[in-house]
Amino acid sequence: MAALSPDCRCPAMPPGAIGGAAWLAVLTAVPTLILQPVVVLAEAAADGIVLEELAVAGESRNAVPFAGSAPPGSALGVIEQPAGAAANRIAGPGTIVERAATSIGSVLLDSPGVSVRQGNGGRDVVISIRGNNARSTGVIRNMVVLEDGFVLTQPDGASRFDLVDPRAYGRIDVFRGPQSALFGNYATGGALAFRTRTGREIDGYEIGTDAGSFGSLSNAFTVGGVSGPIEISLFASNVRADGYQDHSAYDTQTINVLASYTPTPDNRFTLKVINNQLRTELPARSSLDQYRLNPYQRGCAVAATAAPGCTLTNLLRNGAFGATVPVTAPEGAFGRDDRRTVVALRWEHDFEGQTTWRTQLGFDERNFDQPFYTSAFRGSYPSLTVLTDLTSRYDLMGRPAIGYIAFNTDILVNHLTTFNRTLGQGPALGAQIGDLRGDQSNLGGRARTEVALSESWIGILGFSATNTTITGRNVAYGYSATGRTAAVIDASRSFLNVAPELALVFRAGEPWSIRARVASGYATPTGSNLFVTSAGLPGNNTQLQAQENLGFDLGADWTPAASLRVSLTGFYEFFRNELLSQAPGGGRLSSFVNAPASEHRGLELGGEWAFAPGWRGTLAYTFDNQIYTRFSESVSTGAFAARLNRAGKFIPGVPQHQVLARVGYEQVGGLFNGVGAFLETVVQDGVFIDNGNQLRVPGYALLNANLHYATDLAGGYAKRLSLYLEVRNLLDRTYVASAQNLASSLNRVTGLESGADVLSATTGSIFAGAPRNVVGGMKRSF
Repeated sequence: MAALSPDCRCPAMPPGAIGGAAWLAVLTAVPTLILQPVVVLAEAAADGIVLEELAVAGESRNAVPFAGSAPPGSALGVIEQPAGAAANRIAGPGTIVERAATSIGSVLLDSPGVSVRQGNGGRDVVISIRGNNARSTGVIRNMVVLEDGFVLTQPDGASRFDLVDPRAYGRIDVFRGPQSALFGNYATGGALAFRTRTGREIDGYEIGTDAGSFGSLSNAFTVGGVSGPIEISLFASNVRADGYQDHSAYDTQTINVLASYTPTPDNRFTLKVINNQLRTELPARSSLDQYRLNPYQRGCAVAATAAPGCTLTNLLRNGAFGATVPVTAPEGAFGRDDRRTVVALRWEHDFEGQTTWRTQLGFDERNFDQPFYTSAFRGSYPSLTVLTDLTSRYDLMGRPAIGYIAFNTDILVNHLTTFNRTLGQGPALGAQIGDLRGDQSNLGGRARTEVALSESWIGILGFSATNTTITGRNVAYGYSATGRTAAVIDASRSFLNVAPELALVFRAGEPWSIRARVASGYATPTGSNLFVTSAGLPGNNTQLQAQENLGFDLGADWTPAASLRVSLTGFYEFFRNELLSQAPGGGRLSSFVNAPASEHRGLELGGEWAFAPGWRGTLAYTFDNQIYTRFSESVSTGAFAARLNRAGKFIPGVPQHQVLARVGYEQVGGLFNGVGAFLETVVQDGVFIDNGNQLRVPGYALLNANLHYATDLAGGYAKRLSLYLEVRNLLDRTYVASAQNLASSLNRVTGLESGADVLSATTGSIFAGAPRNVVGGMKRSF
């Protein structure tokens, strides 16, 4: 396989990339999950152990005879389970139902290829598929996000997971690798498809409460049911916490509604409504040096008496220019006050039971007030999306086939104002330094067909094309003792991108399925990317190009028995003009640049094994090696300027190794019927956080433990009771949960590239992860 060939130009993994304790945790879990099936498999089959619903279900449509013949009325068919793709489903034991999942990140780690790091406040997390979003500063990019078939990625490619409460969902589908042929613009890394529970599945109502360390309290209510042609489900939650760092309290409310109306058997109307309100304090991101001294930023209320290791941010004393004053996060009142609202409607119509036509219209608005660090942002990004598609099941030369064709258009109108921060009452604003107005639109089409070529082969062919238009005007203001200046920057860019896909699936006997795929992806920059300079200030960056990748996958799925499923995928992806973000430090804005050529290659291993009655093991492992093959970084400091060759360097922010391993037990029958428990370890390799690979933040290995109980209630109004208690970071490890990539610099005296000591002292990068914490909860169904 190319990703592992002896002549692969893979840089050697740096020594000490991950500690011995971390790998000890992995090595103790992996043999239980992978090495023993040969010995125990016969006994397991004899005992009738079956995986009812796998947390990593593998490529379920890569079976033959042709699996694309979804039943009429499913409408989503090829979208939900595309044949040939590296895709898996997260659901079932140990993922959502038996744990207090405060963020979606702890759930998505069940999928190989997915990495998670802490975002900016509250339950915000940065999700990455195959490392393609690992350099993001908070907003989710390089993937498409859907919920119940509705697109939640706005026309500028941005998604956020603030609005996602894990308890609202029944399952999550993860699509790994370039997916633009199926999902269009921005799907260079893949896609996530969330599915809420339907009214029919809920059939009543539920109340739930979680409480735990650091003042965390979460209350949730779910109701759902069916009445004639109407089906509806509603989820509502209120979540708050004081936070484990100083100045990190948050309070967020979510409402999520899914309703459908079926007036006739061949017509369905679906309504989707989501509203999330978030208010959160935001701690300052520290340098690596400060993290080592004071990881949780304790004793940092006032700058004058701040403890060692506290991060101080310099705000302009007069809010415009000149002298600065250092402040702590509480003094600066750093935070976010954001709202996200989604309202969407879909009509589906079946033609003769074999063809389904869907048309959907969606409104999506991000509204934000973010007094971050040295700058504050206020804006509204409303968008409108229209999608119409046709799915048909037919015979092609006597062979069953499924075809899909779609057209979409969308537009986002944005208005963003940027202010200097200054010291004052609350999140005080200084002078305005930017005013951005513009719009971004996409017009595209996609086509795909899956054909059962024989009893053993499926062939897949897909193609998409999207034209993206960005127009905007940014006014950047500067201030001095002589007054204010204004620089006007206009942008009018158009990008035409295409993405083909070709895949084959071969069923090699009863337990084996082998798949090969070549596909491409594309992602255009956003309008706001064009107006932030490498100095982290409003300005001209309009030369950015669209990002493209061409990926090769080769994978195998092995299901020797109903109790064991294993999936292995190797990938090799070639990127052109990869979009990279980096922070100049000091609390300033992150900017984007293009790397002309880079390569991503690796392995993904996932599996579940019910190795004894009541016992279940889960494994998700990712090896991800990413390097620049052609990239000269322009760096300037003072009177010096240089172009630094980064070819052969690791792309920062991407962990090479990541593991989730879980072993759990569920008691069925007897005195302790319904009692269950699991232990899981989450291991992540250390990462470089600069393009020159000078500074590496350490990796970590965490251990989590869970105890839960569920029982059906008879003879009363209540139907079911669930109780759970979870201890996270059981060994109380101190670790880096988020590290922003840092911009390289030159020594002001010698003009040479600054070393690791300078980067290690640069603020604006590190958030520590949560220390040991306990969360318990209950859910009662009626």
